[in-house]
Amino acid sequence: MEETMKKNLSKILSLLLIAVMIFTFAACGSNDNSGDAEGPVSLSIATGGTSGTYYGYSGIIAQVFNQELGDTMNLSAVSTGASMANIQQMQVGASQIAIVQNDVMDYAYNATDLFEGQDPYTDFSTIMVCYPETIQIIAQKNITSIDQLKGKRVSTGDAGSGVEFNARQILAAYGLDIDADIVKNSQSFADSADALKNGQIDAAFVVAGAPTTAVTELAASGYKFNLLEIDAEHAEQLKSQYGFYTDITVPAGTYTPVDKDVKTVAVMATLACRNDVPTEVVYEFTKGMFELKDKLGAAGFKDKFDLVDQTTAVTGSTVPFHPGAEQYFKEIGAM
Repeated sequence: MEETMKKNLSKILSLLLIAVMIFTFAACGSNDNSGDAEGPVSLSIATGGTSGTYYGYSGIIAQVFNQELGDTMNLSAVSTGASMANIQQMQVGASQIAIVQNDVMDYAYNATDLFEGQDPYTDFSTIMVCYPETIQIIAQKNITSIDQLKGKRVSTGDAGSGVEFNARQILAAYGLDIDADIVKNSQSFADSADALKNGQIDAAFVVAGAPTTAVTELAASGYKFNLLEIDAEHAEQLKSQYGFYTDITVPAGTYTPVDKDVKTVAVMATLACRNDVPTEVVYEFTKGMFELKDKLGAAGFKDKFDLVDQTTAVTGSTVPFHPGAEQYFKEIGAM
């Protein structure tokens, strides 16, 4: 009975929050988003924390697109709590575009994992897949493979985060139960690196573009660690079971202690939008990501914008593409 009351209270609070957000968005002039010929469509991009890649990457898109495509759209990048929050922002209409991990998109669209017990979020579509966020498992030097993590103290990212679900899936592929076979610690990347160095944990999952600042700083301190491989057999298992993983290799020398290439998998940072964003606007946005690629890279995050590619852009998302994006990709032969 108590559990039922808690669930009902949680649902009521969620509905109230959504109502407040919708009211706030409407009060801030959502009529600018009409998409008529009188002026550019105003679009908000949900990103992440102001010190993170999502915010900076999206801010550059907004800056360059406003300069080059100002007759069509007016973009603004807003700081959020990242992927899960970004899906919710789009759902309630507070943002029209978002950058999100493709696995979190899948969870929302199918009401699983992070979104288990909720109604599926189906009011958004894929624009394009952008760049990889690598699954990096850093470990003490005496640990050389994932199956050796049994019984060990392992940081699996913040509680309830996408990282935790990545850890759950990868450990399961190796026959390990995240709740029974490891001593689970819930820590940020920076805290995980410190805990590893201080001997408080044995390994940590880090899901981010490589090199990742927290791991780079750990290496720069002189601490020696291993970067664990996800071999081809287990990578194929993960890709088969989940549609959002892709193969990736962390090159030797990415971190000072890592002197050989390490095979692993990645989820992908992906641009998504509400279904009701006009087709012609999403078409121009998608086209701009390719035709303005050099200008975007010149403004910052060149390593990320260099990865804009017609093959990568349509690979790894389990959520349908917006008609505007689909139109562009068909024109260039990517679909």
